[in-house]
Amino acid sequence: MPHEGTAHGKRDGTLAGRNVLVLTTNYGTEQDELRKPVAVLREHGARVTVAAPKDEPVQTLVSDRRPGAEVPPDATLAQTEADGYDAVIVPGGTINADHLRTDTDARRLVTAFAEAGKPVAAICHGPWLLVDSGLAGGRELTSYPSLRPDLENAGGTWVDREVVVDTSGAHPLITSRRPGDLDAFSAAVVRALEPAGGGANGA
Repeated sequence: MPHEGTAHGKRDGTLAGRNVLVLTTNYGTEQDELRKPVAVLREHGARVTVAAPKDEPVQTLVSDRRPGAEVPPDATLAQTEADGYDAVIVPGGTINADHLRTDTDARRLVTAFAEAGKPVAAICHGPWLLVDSGLAGGRELTSYPSLRPDLENAGGTWVDREVVVDTSGAHPLITSRRPGDLDAFSAAVVRALEPAGGGANGA
């Protein structure tokens, strides 16, 4: 079941009733790109589920090198469906993203969110999953700079901004470049989930 606690023990209720899914592998996810959006969403009252391939702790990394915190998953990717969730988040970390993009269940889930018109958010190397799921074409987005050729080859328009919210397609697409953009990224996800319809705009 999704955890309902928050990082600071305080909830403002803005996103009460909203359910968010986070897709990750069990090793190599950038620590803050996993933990910060989850904490912010829970602070706003959302229920967040972290799903990974295996039912064992997610070993995060800091800057792709140093071991970070272990994060217990709430579910496995194989047993998870997009139904019942309002948005999906894909954190980065080079190792994590490189493996997640080849995971059949991860591709199945992110595609299901997109087809249902639900927000899809990805940061840093996370947009690799968009490429392999056919979701980058015709969209304006950003990522860690080294992914630019991959996203452009997939038909996307890459821009260098801390957060890009593209609402031109069938579903909102929220992307950011790196851990330093997490405040803007998390805020954009919150806006996209607000009951009034969000009002998130490209920054």
